[in-house]
Amino acid sequence: MKRYKAIFFATAIIASTFLQSEKAFSDDINNQIKLPKGFKISVFAENINNARQLAIGSKGTVFVGTTQSTVYAITPNKKVYKIATNLFHPNGVAFKNGSLYVGETNKISKYENIEANLDNPPKAKIIYDKLNSKTHHGYRYIKFSPEGKLYISIGMPCNVCEASEKKLGTISKMNDDGSGFSVFSKGIRNSMGFDWSSKKELWFTDNGRDFLGDDLPPDEVNKAENKNEDFGYPYCHSGYISDPDFGKKKSCSDFKKPEINLKAHVAPLGLSFYKGKTFPAMYQNQIFIAEHGSWNRSKPIGYRIMNVFIKDNKAVEYNVFAEGWLKKDNNVIGRPVDIVNYNDGSILISDDYSNKIYKIEYK
Repeated sequence: MKRYKAIFFATAIIASTFLQSEKAFSDDINNQIKLPKGFKISVFAENINNARQLAIGSKGTVFVGTTQSTVYAITPNKKVYKIATNLFHPNGVAFKNGSLYVGETNKISKYENIEANLDNPPKAKIIYDKLNSKTHHGYRYIKFSPEGKLYISIGMPCNVCEASEKKLGTISKMNDDGSGFSVFSKGIRNSMGFDWSSKKELWFTDNGRDFLGDDLPPDEVNKAENKNEDFGYPYCHSGYISDPDFGKKKSCSDFKKPEINLKAHVAPLGLSFYKGKTFPAMYQNQIFIAEHGSWNRSKPIGYRIMNVFIKDNKAVEYNVFAEGWLKKDNNVIGRPVDIVNYNDGSILISDDYSNKIYKIEYK
């Protein structure tokens, strides 16, 4: 009995310590996260388990996808709803004309008139069910383009391999009813973030292959200017590294090169152009990237928000915007996932490690 009491009290102490540290992080986040002068970060929502892709409704509702089984909605007054449960890794969420679109590993569904029915969500309408159901790189990232097409990332189901079907290793697109599916960009290992510039060009992150060492290959930010451009995977990585297994089949010169190479293994996920009006001019129409952080590097890297600055339609700089989720002792307190423009000019950032959504604003 004494042994079980000891275990109980030890467990209670650990739980209490965790809750206290969580509260301290929420209460003192501006001292935890380093930002440029004039910016402020706060916790927008907590206890959003495994928070991943974000989408904003027309009434300011924040929709949150996860890689577990639940899709959440958070109203402007911070009330949280579960829109759907028991789904198959519903990472992707997008919003158009009153409807929420959810991208699961194997299909895309639509919830109509969702913001008027948060407490009693409508039954999902499946609009596309021909996705590969393999879970390796099976999380879907979805977003509507300026012309109203639904774009979807379809990762390769491996570390490095050749595609067994045309839609694998692509960013593809379809109409909002699921018709007209076609591949837009190919030769992509696994993109978990994309957005369109003011010139309506698609920019996207891509996660490089593993097990070539700590510093190879760099992860990428790419720009797709035309349909059917090939970005090299699995034959060429980062624009210049010939793959040891597949590189003999094709040359790096055969493929579109990255706009800019990032650090290796930082795991760049969400990418968003800042389209608000409240940040300083230097950030207008510039890229924000969520680096989820390394898992296969001897010294961890990432766990931060980065800027890629563009000049004359070319990426010219790659700088830290927000950091502090990775501490100096390599203790991890958060892993940024996605970034979205919020209605008041701020940005929201999801974190699937601490189960939070942050808000960054300029004061």
